[in-house]
Amino acid sequence: MKKIEDYVRSIPDFPEKGIIFRDVTSVLQDADGLHLAISSMEDKVKDWDFDVIVGPESRGFIFGVPIAYNLHKPFVPVRKKGKLPCETVSVEYELEYGSAVLEIHKDAIKPGQKVVIIDDLMATGGTTEAIIKLVKKLGGEVTGVVFLMELAGLKGREKLKDIKVESVICYQGK
Repeated sequence: MKKIEDYVRSIPDFPEKGIIFRDVTSVLQDADGLHLAISSMEDKVKDWDFDVIVGPESRGFIFGVPIAYNLHKPFVPVRKKGKLPCETVSVEYELEYGSAVLEIHKDAIKPGQKVVIIDDLMATGGTTEAIIKLVKKLGGEVTGVVFLMELAGLKGREKLKDIKVESVICYQGK
């Protein structure tokens, strides 16, 4: 039986020399790979105490929705600025080159709700840190985060040190 790592395509020197790009599309394009990815991530959270799954666009949707469906939990999308139709709360955060804004519907998380964040990749942890701020603004509590892949060399866990963090695959480099 193949491991999830066997489905991930690694592309050397992209986007620049010395970087190994870990491509999640090769996982998505294989039915067995996709099934294994979702099952592996679901196994990480199935025994956790939580009320809601939150996922950022777009790959957080891909993995978060089927896990929410399987565990009979609601799914809340986090989107880039201007993409949600109702009243939102937002947070600006720093990217490697510049900044970005994420938004969540103002009524998406109820005060006291326990939240799990699902996403495909943890690099520097900046996006997840921003999502945690959004959840807290709405009175929710992030009880854990699950990633399909983690790039440990970028030290994203340092930004998330007070949160339970799980990853299916952990690459030691960047």
